[in-house]
Amino acid sequence: MNQEAVIALSVIGIVAIICQWFAWWIKLPAIVFLLLAGIVLGPLTGWLNPEALFGDLLFPMVSLAVAVILFEGSLTLKFEDIRGLQRVVRNILTIGVMITWALIAVATHFLLDFSWGLSILFGAIMVVTGPTVIVPMLRTVRPNAKISNILRWEGIVIDPLGAILAVLVFEVLLSIQLQGHASIGHTIYMFGKTLAAGLLIGASAGYLFGIVLRKHWMPEYLHNVAMLAVVFGTFAISNEISEESGLLTVTVLGIWLANMKNVPVEDILNFKEDLSILLISGLFILLAARLNFDSFQQLGLGAVFLFLFIQFIARPVKVFLSTIGSDLSWQEKTMISWIGPRGIVAAAVTALFALRLQDNGVENAELLVPLAFAIIIGTVLLQGSTAKFIANRLGVAEPDDSGFLIIGANSVARVIAKALKDNGFRTRLTDGSWTNVKEARMLGLDTYYGNAVSEHADRHLDLIGLGQVLALTPQSELNALAGLRYKAEFGSNQVYFLSTDKEKDKERSEAKSRKAVSHDSRVLFGNEITYAKLASLIARGAKVKQTKLTENFSFENYLQQHGRRLMPLFAFNPKKRLRFFTAAETLLPETGWTIVSLIQDDSDNQPDSATNDNSGLVEEKRLPS
Repeated sequence: MNQEAVIALSVIGIVAIICQWFAWWIKLPAIVFLLLAGIVLGPLTGWLNPEALFGDLLFPMVSLAVAVILFEGSLTLKFEDIRGLQRVVRNILTIGVMITWALIAVATHFLLDFSWGLSILFGAIMVVTGPTVIVPMLRTVRPNAKISNILRWEGIVIDPLGAILAVLVFEVLLSIQLQGHASIGHTIYMFGKTLAAGLLIGASAGYLFGIVLRKHWMPEYLHNVAMLAVVFGTFAISNEISEESGLLTVTVLGIWLANMKNVPVEDILNFKEDLSILLISGLFILLAARLNFDSFQQLGLGAVFLFLFIQFIARPVKVFLSTIGSDLSWQEKTMISWIGPRGIVAAAVTALFALRLQDNGVENAELLVPLAFAIIIGTVLLQGSTAKFIANRLGVAEPDDSGFLIIGANSVARVIAKALKDNGFRTRLTDGSWTNVKEARMLGLDTYYGNAVSEHADRHLDLIGLGQVLALTPQSELNALAGLRYKAEFGSNQVYFLSTDKEKDKERSEAKSRKAVSHDSRVLFGNEITYAKLASLIARGAKVKQTKLTENFSFENYLQQHGRRLMPLFAFNPKKRLRFFTAAETLLPETGWTIVSLIQDDSDNQPDSATNDNSGLVEEKRLPS
């Protein structure tokens, strides 16, 4: 590889990360900025010419990258996620595909004056949606679980199906172009051969590699590299047997491993996710750099009308017909109808077939690529910028990130979680102790049984609707790790933790622990209020009570009324904006605010030591350290 190619790959990598970062920052799909970057680097400036740099290796590189992307996506498809929705997914992938294919083919023929053969080919390619676009969009939109699972299954499984349909149509077109007629028998044979190769090779490879992983016949440090080799190998073998069956093969391979029992795929999935982000980013930039603006001008308004037809007619017709008889509400059907962006597979397959059709002299074949990118850009921009608003208006979006992830399900965590839940705030407690989890569930609290900083939690801990972290365990190390883990998810200013050390000679250790979490993380209830002190007060009968402040009963009146028996926990205003009492800031609730506190009953005849435990609590709230 020459020096120019090395520089180009380096620049593509840097630009790709910048695009991903910027997209995360402003909450839009990264593909928008990746496409713009490719257009700037390619047709606008002429700096990046993929064919000149990579030559004949360009499309093999693209094909292998798409195989990895599809495999990574299929590795997340578990049948249990669509329990009760199987018929809907099946209809979308069968009836829905045929409806979309027919509608887009007819529209392409009449709106752009393409031949029927080329229109049918484009319709086959455009039946696909894009997991590379849908998954990031779902993270931003946050629709409910039904919508998310249906769209995710559709986006991943439909890609190889669309590629297979495109291959069959391409073979027919090529046969007509070269021989003057189409062979129906040959087409049926190719279809059966492609399905058989994809299903048999994918299932066999998935089963055999699953056995290797389950029986630990391979060291863990080889799992990721071996899996990558298996993906490449099965993809190449399958394509050698039947062209473009490799995409189906790697999809079946991933689904098989995802649903095979007792097969550890978490590490592989982590590796593939990181690799997929890099590959997706690079591919979109490379393919966008191949665009020719002159071709866009030749398409004219026909491309705009075709995009509008796909968005407002073809997609809704497909979804509403495929979901007849399901328990989906009309709002959920409408949301599914709105989200159907095209992605990298549509771009890659179109580029490959357009080049081969051009070589064989098929009229208008050079317009397939700009037309595909027009649909990709249009669907991504429109849906990416409006889907969240529509989901909120339809009432199918998950709640805003106002809930609390609570590390620990011990007595202190349960009391605070119950107080939050009773006031309408979402909570989810995590704990590795089954006893603690069971006690929390008996109180009607939402729980996750497991370590909050484990790899299992990364895969299975549902964070939808959660936006803040309360680390409430007696282990300072676990609190610190939780802070480090979730500050990247929620932001360091949304991480709170509870002091765990009582003795003064441990203050230095505690300070280090807090520093390990974040300089911006906040100590709940004051530096002197430790987990042990709270647990002791709860064990001695202290109860959570709430009081609403009025013009005649201020916060100062509230403090004076309860004296040293009081420990304020949090307060919220009439708009449900919640603030915790912390050591870092002075909180002075005003009229209309509701204060929730831990209070010892007047009837409790506590010894002096108990009073001493509470000494300074009120002063702590008046003059936080």
